[in-house]
Amino acid sequence: MQVSLRQEPCFFSSVPPQPVPPLTQTLQGYLKALEPLLPPEELSHTRRMVQEFGRPGGLGPHLQEGLEKRARRTKNWISDWWVQWAYLESRQPLAVHSNPAISLPRRDFNDWRSQLVFASKLIAAVLDFKAKIGQLPVEYMRGKPLCMELYPLLFSSCRIPGPKHDYVAHHGNARRSPTHITVVRNYQFFQLEVYNSDGSRMTESQIRGQLLRIRSQSWKTDKEPMGILTSEHRHTWGEAYNRLLRDKLNQESVRMIETGLFSLCLDSPVLRISDENRKAAQVLHGGGTFSNSGNRWFDKTLQFVVGEDGSWGLLYEQATAEGPPITNLLHHILEYCEKPDPKKAPLVPLPMPKKLYFHIDLDIKRDIEQAKQNLDILINDLDVNVFNFKRFGKELPKKHNLSPNSFIQVALQLAYYRVHNEVCPACDIASQRMFQGGRTEYIRSPTNQALKFILAFDDRSESVRHALKGHGIDHHLLGLKLQAIEEGLSIPKIFMDTAYGLATHWKLRTGQVPTNTDSVMCFGPLVPDGYAVCYNPQADHFHFSVTAFNCCEETNAETLARTLKNTLCDLQELLQPTV
Repeated sequence: MQVSLRQEPCFFSSVPPQPVPPLTQTLQGYLKALEPLLPPEELSHTRRMVQEFGRPGGLGPHLQEGLEKRARRTKNWISDWWVQWAYLESRQPLAVHSNPAISLPRRDFNDWRSQLVFASKLIAAVLDFKAKIGQLPVEYMRGKPLCMELYPLLFSSCRIPGPKHDYVAHHGNARRSPTHITVVRNYQFFQLEVYNSDGSRMTESQIRGQLLRIRSQSWKTDKEPMGILTSEHRHTWGEAYNRLLRDKLNQESVRMIETGLFSLCLDSPVLRISDENRKAAQVLHGGGTFSNSGNRWFDKTLQFVVGEDGSWGLLYEQATAEGPPITNLLHHILEYCEKPDPKKAPLVPLPMPKKLYFHIDLDIKRDIEQAKQNLDILINDLDVNVFNFKRFGKELPKKHNLSPNSFIQVALQLAYYRVHNEVCPACDIASQRMFQGGRTEYIRSPTNQALKFILAFDDRSESVRHALKGHGIDHHLLGLKLQAIEEGLSIPKIFMDTAYGLATHWKLRTGQVPTNTDSVMCFGPLVPDGYAVCYNPQADHFHFSVTAFNCCEETNAETLARTLKNTLCDLQELLQPTV
């Protein structure tokens, strides 16, 4: 979805509240989504159940009324519930399962000195973006202004593990907001102040000098990889977190990581990462416990990764960050990196970057060992396949008045069908930032028409239109379910039905990176027997990443990737017959 910018003050754009969709429309959309997934007799059973739920005077209209009241008294009736349900209550590890990684085009260097030169420019670029947040031009989509409130939350924020659910701590609006970042090298964390005592931002040469000092203090030792703990199952990490924080030294070190503006991971050389698969995987999870995984703090909202071989990227945590603001941040970094260092370094001595120490007792040592084993198992289980499809790009569907995004979604559905001989629930993400406090909504691919795939272009655009009006079905259904729980009622039968479980078992998780660079986004599937496919449409080529879990015998990332290439060629043949 293309987003345009206009110069007006950032936080004064007036965006309307998010509407609660009409109940009848959502229930009809739900049944339509189920048609290709269920045999006729099961569909009839579910249809009766949905009709009972939606009848006048029934439970559905009662819950709908509750949601409409909630919409009147809150800024956004679904966003907080959505973040809580989709992210903070999930107990899956953030590594692979949740945090998206973006691998950017390799820089032209291959040594540690150049790594530090680029890393200092990167830090300066991010600080420059942060300084401009108050004056960012309002983003527009299809002529409508978008809510910009996520931008300030990107910095100095961190997810905190809890026993039943996590929460997000935002430190950027504290009375004395943080002025440091965290730098990690060889599993060792450093607090690096990035502002001078007069409040000015440090210059690139100042930052580079400080990174050299960090390098000289962080030679490979037998240090424990503390960051590995953050890759654990959330309940396990929550318990370890409480044990860790019993010690005052650990408390201070963890607090410095959590409050920092963002983290910079200076990765050690990896066995020649020549292929794109390994490069994307390095940003996603660090390559394992014998590689750079100990250089991550997966709870941190923003982590920039810079390798010695010119590879670099960004890993972000989704409870706070999401696609479009991240895309704009990366766009700013890439533009900034083309400019020469604007300022001369003032001749003032700088304090030594502060190394963060941890006191590790036997319990914590055991937690780290367990986390190392679990992360390596997870990494070995993930199959990553990255490829660049060069035969054509988004200009081809555009020429035929087709949406490039819809074109790719239909290709994905068709490729899945060719591999598995069935259609499946597939979700793409639509922004809801045209509403106050809006986050995202799922766009369901119209699997019924995907079998008659060329008709699906029109049908999908209908589901996109619904989502852009705030009328997507999935958040509304979730809201109705959570409203029942809020009122202390039993969970309605419609949500206990096997059809609902099937409809929300997302075997195909997809994501588009609408950047004008050859970057690749990557994350793991939502379900054990599913795939995740990210794509970056350029004018004359497409970048794709496909992931699947090796433990599932039915799925195979390489097979789906190969079938997707063939399917795209077939669609080209359909649009441009050679005969």
